[in-house]
Amino acid sequence: MRTTIFSTPILTPLLRIISVTILKLIGWKTRGMDLGKQRFVLIGAPHTSNWDVPLMLMVILKLRLRVFWMGKHTLFPPSLGWFMKWLGGIPVNRTSSHNIVDQTVCKYREYDELVMLIPPEGTRDKVKDWKTGFYHIANLAAVPILLGYVDAANKEAGFAGFFNPTGEVEKDLQEIRSFYYEKKGLRAENS
Repeated sequence: MRTTIFSTPILTPLLRIISVTILKLIGWKTRGMDLGKQRFVLIGAPHTSNWDVPLMLMVILKLRLRVFWMGKHTLFPPSLGWFMKWLGGIPVNRTSSHNIVDQTVCKYREYDELVMLIPPEGTRDKVKDWKTGFYHIANLAAVPILLGYVDAANKEAGFAGFFNPTGEVEKDLQEIRSFYYEKKGLRAENS
């Protein structure tokens, strides 16, 4: 895998210290545990604001994850694309089908360790139904889903635990969503 903000030998520890300091200064708590082997799909919800990205980057740095994330291709313009990729971003063109699920499953087969962060809403706007790509990736790659969250009401972010997909999509999604029911995003009206 390529070098990212989460795997740069000298810079990553420095950014981790900065992240811990900023989180403390702005009063945010993080929840999570030390994860040995990092091979899972990480979902992050609710995703309600552009500020979710820097907040989650700081939380991920503090909790020592090595994450890749999917973002719409317009976030990767030629002048800034290299930086977004260094932040762990993978551009996704959502205007047409590109078999993203299959491509991502192949990456899990290729690498012993891989964490893909996927916001299940697929947008910062309020949505009724989640996209199911994250679920299908985890199920087909036979990896668990780590429940990552932002809860602005309590100024807390992190991850709660793993969920192992059973293949019963609707039942599993209902169970996963129930965890997020009381979580409020940075823009509560979009939660």
